[in-house]
Amino acid sequence: MLKDLLLQFFLSVLPVFAFLLWHDKERGWNGFRPFIAITSGLSIVLCLLTTSSVNEYEVDFRIIPLLIGSLYGGYRAMIALTVLHTALRIPTLSSLEETFSFVVFLCFTVLLLLLAIGRFQRASSIRRERIGLFVIFLQLLVTTIIMSVLLVRDGIPWTLSAALDVLMAVAGMLLAIWLSIYIIEGIKEKQQLHNKVNQLSTSYRNEVEKLQQFIDIAPIAVMIIDRDGRITHVNDEGLRRFHLTDTYKSVDDLKKKRYDYVFQESAGGMCVNLLERGLQGIPSGTVPHMEEGKMLLYSSVTLRDEGNLEVTGAALIAQDITELSVLRDEIGRMERLSLVGQMAASITHEIRNPMAVIRGFVQLIQERSPQAHREYFRVIMEELDRTNLIISDFLSLAQNRELEMETASLNASINDLAPLLLADANLRGQSLEVDISEDLPPLKLNDREIKQMLLNIARNGMEAMGEKGVLRIRTAYENGEIKVYISDEGVGIPPDTMKSLFEPFFTTKTQGTGLGLPLCLSIAERHGGRIDVQSAEGGGTTFIVSFNILNATGAHNTP
Repeated sequence: MLKDLLLQFFLSVLPVFAFLLWHDKERGWNGFRPFIAITSGLSIVLCLLTTSSVNEYEVDFRIIPLLIGSLYGGYRAMIALTVLHTALRIPTLSSLEETFSFVVFLCFTVLLLLLAIGRFQRASSIRRERIGLFVIFLQLLVTTIIMSVLLVRDGIPWTLSAALDVLMAVAGMLLAIWLSIYIIEGIKEKQQLHNKVNQLSTSYRNEVEKLQQFIDIAPIAVMIIDRDGRITHVNDEGLRRFHLTDTYKSVDDLKKKRYDYVFQESAGGMCVNLLERGLQGIPSGTVPHMEEGKMLLYSSVTLRDEGNLEVTGAALIAQDITELSVLRDEIGRMERLSLVGQMAASITHEIRNPMAVIRGFVQLIQERSPQAHREYFRVIMEELDRTNLIISDFLSLAQNRELEMETASLNASINDLAPLLLADANLRGQSLEVDISEDLPPLKLNDREIKQMLLNIARNGMEAMGEKGVLRIRTAYENGEIKVYISDEGVGIPPDTMKSLFEPFFTTKTQGTGLGLPLCLSIAERHGGRIDVQSAEGGGTTFIVSFNILNATGAHNTP
């Protein structure tokens, strides 16, 4: 009997051992449910084929693979295994009482599994072992009761040998169910650990790659060494900044070499000293160094193990701060210029009052002077007026006043200017062409400033042309921008003049102030726009004033 029970035990745990051979970490749990259901069905068949008997009552372990396959395979597996078990058991039923007891056992098993499968699959590993043992205990209890009833009915007494056989069978079934769940849950735990390790490895590798890409493209020189002083990483900027390109052609040539071996002349001694301090865990701070007219900042960083804080290496960092230093000086210069500009604006504003008084008295003296002196007074008056115009343009450019914006059409401002420009063109013997786009969207603008800007640019174009020239003004809505094209047929602008076109006080006119175009640019920028110039010597010039709808509608009232 012991041999038969041992055989039944091994056949009942066959699905688990088959799973051990079939399972692969890379495959994971894909296909586990159909696999456990199929092997459990095979185990049921083998258990029924090797059934033994106790007091003429059949004893086998087929309930073990039925439970394991159902609990892990789910409701579909339970139905399939139950149908298989029933189909194999029915031909062996020999009496009505035996058939009735099998039906009772089958109904109890199905009901028990329906209640247990959901909880089992949601439970933790330890709870699964408890649920499995509880289910098999109830199965064995019902089986023992049915077996006792049948033995009493048939008048077969219990013997010590039969009782021992039943106890061994019960112990074997309990051990089989526990071992099956324990092995499967152990494999599952290892699989989860394997997946977590893979996930952490992938995440770590991705972070390392990101960090390496950042170091490689960063505009700072970086060299990293391990605790033994061997170089583990250098970016291209470091290869160039540390003057290693003459000896080493690529970053790979430097790896695994000692830092005190690779450094040559120039800042090599300082770099060696900083890395030595880094390996010793001594803070280095930043060390400025002038090199070929550039200001560099060198520093070293100690790399430590997060667990025990032991030094694992060091990093040398060098940054070119020449541009930053220049920008800092430039900002200081601009702040001083801004202060001077504010002072100049205040002074020029105060100058206008005595100039107005002077002009009045000059005009009064002119009326009482001889006719021969009238020409001198005319020159004085013109120069005073020109000085006043320069002051007005300068104040318009320098002052920081609030603008009152209102939503209007740029076409309306151009139509208002057209008669004035046409009269001016006729006096010069020129002509004016205006082409207005009808689909121009409205724009937030200050009408007075927009007219001043357009008038300045248009008159500059007229002055650049001789007689018979044509000034063309065209509006368009292109790529989300409102554009005004002002084109002349003048001599064009030389390339060396183009770059200084919008600089204050730069002018090519004998009577110009050099503030007209800077004022136009300031007006355009206050409206969220820009001015582009297209010109060719002898081919005329086109000023393109562009207003981005989003920038223009959201433009601030203060420049």
